[in-house]
Amino acid sequence: MNILVCVKRVPLTGGKITLTADERAIQTRHLGFTVSPHEECGAEEAIRLVEQHGGTSTVLTLGPPEAEEQLRDMMAIGVDQGLHVVTDGSEWDPQATAAAIVEAIGLAGEDYDLILFGNESADAGNYQVAIRVAHALQRPCVVGVKALSVQDGQLRCEQEMPGRRDVYLVEMPAVVTVKEGINLPRYPSVPGRMRAKRKPVAASQPPRPEAKLEMVRLVLPETSSKQAEVLGHGPEAAPAVVEILQQIGVM
Repeated sequence: MNILVCVKRVPLTGGKITLTADERAIQTRHLGFTVSPHEECGAEEAIRLVEQHGGTSTVLTLGPPEAEEQLRDMMAIGVDQGLHVVTDGSEWDPQATAAAIVEAIGLAGEDYDLILFGNESADAGNYQVAIRVAHALQRPCVVGVKALSVQDGQLRCEQEMPGRRDVYLVEMPAVVTVKEGINLPRYPSVPGRMRAKRKPVAASQPPRPEAKLEMVRLVLPETSSKQAEVLGHGPEAAPAVVEILQQIGVM
């Protein structure tokens, strides 16, 4: 199998996320960067499929020159080679991103049996790119996959639904988006990181297309604030504790 997995350089998801003044981007001054968790699982799935069925795996990213670090991270866990679509680091809209990926696939001259994406990116939470790529390449697309295997030359894709699992049998070549939890990504070893430094990365720098989609603004999800109240000290706090237990219905 010849597999391409597409990943995105995103701010570390464990950090505190704040927005820029115009609410159109994430403030990254004090944040590190990583690969979206869904896409880490996509890279792991590509490696496992190649281990089972043979072939090669390639990781692609669209991002600034520093995004090569994320490509090397994925190659350190076992991906064979990288493709880097180099940008100035600004966010591209989904239509432009998908067009750049399709162009990079054409320049690579490879006939990929499977193109893997994460279900959505960890920063903007965008679900469009994989479907746009599949449409441009005229390939079947299955999204939100939690189990993936190859049976008799077909892809067996499983989606988790409330109370059931939906199963799709898809002819290759195909495009699939995977969800976090489809597997447990391996950690890069020291020898793996050394090998990754020697693996090839092909770079291209296409001009940014004219934006046809407009992002109005980003919105941070509401978080519930936590407060602590001192009810008293020692035996004096007992009546207040009893009152609280009565209010919540345990007494």
